[in-house]
Amino acid sequence: MPDREVQTIQDLIYYQYAKIIVKSAMKTGDNETAKKNCYGMIKTTFRNLRDGKISWSDILREDLQFIESEKICIYCGSKENITKDHIIPKSLLINDRCPECDKIQGIHNIIWACKECNSEKHTKGLYTFFSERNPGKKKSDLLPSLLEKKYLKLMYCCHKCAGTLDSKDLNNDGIIDVLDIDAILTMY
Repeated sequence: MPDREVQTIQDLIYYQYAKIIVKSAMKTGDNETAKKNCYGMIKTTFRNLRDGKISWSDILREDLQFIESEKICIYCGSKENITKDHIIPKSLLINDRCPECDKIQGIHNIIWACKECNSEKHTKGLYTFFSERNPGKKKSDLLPSLLEKKYLKLMYCCHKCAGTLDSKDLNNDGIIDVLDIDAILTMY
């Protein structure tokens, strides 16, 4: 469950991104440690993102990191049977622009994955995929930073196109959490 100020999908995306920024700045091992030790910094960063006082870097930054990364599976660390995986399914069809969207169809949406993980993930959202693989663990603390940053930036664009950035509880489970970010993948 995110902070009580998180009321919408847009807030949730910004909050998750703020945790990544703080984790990187503090050189902590995971989002949970960053959240415990730097809660005020996360809140400030979240509010600044939400209020437009700061903005996240262009996704090209993560694309360059991807290009320079070793060919290992982002999901399991395997070096065998590595393929390019589309983080968000290329088949997503929020509207008629999706088949030509360079965010979904281009390098922005690509990461290295082994064939097994690529097949297992299939069309699932990242938070759903990681929570299924790691039951009982916090979904948002399992994702590698590069993967989560790309995912959040892409999902922001998808939610914007779908008009769901101001939505709450898209998966209708009574709470707003990271699985609501994924919910758009099953809506269309």
